Amino acid sequence: MEHADVVVVGGGPAGAACAAAVRRARPDADVLVLDRAGFPRDKVCGDGIAPEALDVLGGLGIDVPALTDGFPAVPRLRLQGPRGTTVERTTHRPSVVVPRAVLDGRLLAQVLAGGVRFQRHTVRSIAVHPTHVEVDGRFTAPVLVGADGAESVVRRALGIAPNAPDRLAVAIRGYAPVPAGAEGVQVVTTTEQRWPAYAWSFPLGDGRANVGYGELVSAGVTRAELVAGLHRLLPGVEPGDLRAHRLPLSTGRPRLPDGRVLLAGDAQSLINPLTGEGIFYAVLSGALAGAASAHGAQAGQVHRRLLRRRLGAHLRSSGLASQLSRWPVLMDAAVRAATEDQRVFDDVVALGLADGRLTARTLAATVRRVR
Repeated sequence: MEHADVVVVGGGPAGAACAAAVRRARPDADVLVLDRAGFPRDKVCGDGIAPEALDVLGGLGIDVPALTDGFPAVPRLRLQGPRGTTVERTTHRPSVVVPRAVLDGRLLAQVLAGGVRFQRHTVRSIAVHPTHVEVDGRFTAPVLVGADGAESVVRRALGIAPNAPDRLAVAIRGYAPVPAGAEGVQVVTTTEQRWPAYAWSFPLGDGRANVGYGELVSAGVTRAELVAGLHRLLPGVEPGDLRAHRLPLSTGRPRLPDGRVLLAGDAQSLINPLTGEGIFYAVLSGALAGAASAHGAQAGQVHRRLLRRRLGAHLRSSGLASQLSRWPVLMDAAVRAATEDQRVFDDVVALGLADGRLTARTLAATVRRVR
C-alpha cells in the first residue's frame, strides 16, 4: 500500500486546485494526484476562463500570468437571445481563453512544483473504512477527493446516480478560424429551434476560436443534429477535430456525502445551467475540498457547509434563472434589458460565468421588456 495524507482523483482544474489548497493550508501534507491520462492532455471544453476563476487560483499561490501567458484577455461579450435580440458590451473584467491542453498542463505543473505528487493510474474501485479510504488495493489516505469529471468513478463508487436527462447537457466542440466580426469577443448565441440550445465562439487570440454547440440530453439530440445546430447558429464556421462531451448541470447536483470521500467540479454536477461554464465552479469547489480535507471523518460535512456558504445563494439563483429561461420571451427580454443598462449586463454575466445572483434590478428590467 502507498499512503498519502490526501488522494485526489483527477488532475484537471478541480483536482489541481484541491491539491494546491491542501498544500497551502498544510505545507507538509503529502498529496497524491491520480489521473488515467498524462499531462498535458486535451479536455473537451469551451476554454473560456472567467476572471473569478483566476482569482481563486491566485489565492492558492498559482502564478496566474504564467498560466495564461500567450493568450490575450477577451474584453467583450456578445449575447444573442433566442428571438434574435443581441447585446455586445465590455465586461466588468475581461475573460481569457486558453485551450485546456495548455491550461491543465500548466496548472498541474505548478502544483507539482509545489510538492504535490502525481501518478498515472486508472481508478477502478474505492473502499471506505472507518479510519481511511482505499483505492484499488494500492493507495490509502484519510481523505479522498473525486475530481474526476462528468463520468466520475468516485461518484459511482459512492452509489450516487448520474444526472437525469433534463439535468444533463451534451455539447460538441472544435477549433476554427474566428468568425467574421468576432475577434476579441466571446460570442454566445441561442435559438428558439430545439430550445434550449446555444452555440459559442471564444477567440484564442491567434486567429482561431473554440466553437461549439450544446443541448439538453432529454431532447434526444444526435451527433449529426449537434453538428447541424453548430452550422445553423455559426454559419460558415467549419471546425476541425469535433468532439462531444456531457455536462452534468448544477440543477441536478446530488447532496454531498458525509465522511471521508468528497466530490468537486463536474463530478459534483457543478456546471452552470445557463452557460455550461464549469471552470470557476471546478477550482472553487476543489479549493474548498482541499480546505475540508483536514477534517478527516467530518470532511464531507465541512465541505458541504463551505460550499453552501460560498455558492448556496448563487446556485439557487442560477437554478431559478434556468427555469425561467425555458420561456424564450423572457430570455430575449433579459438580453434587451442588458442592451439598455450596463448594470443588468454585468448582473447577467456574473450569474452565467461566476457566482452572481438573480438581482431584483435584473428581474424588474426583464419583466418590463417582455413583448
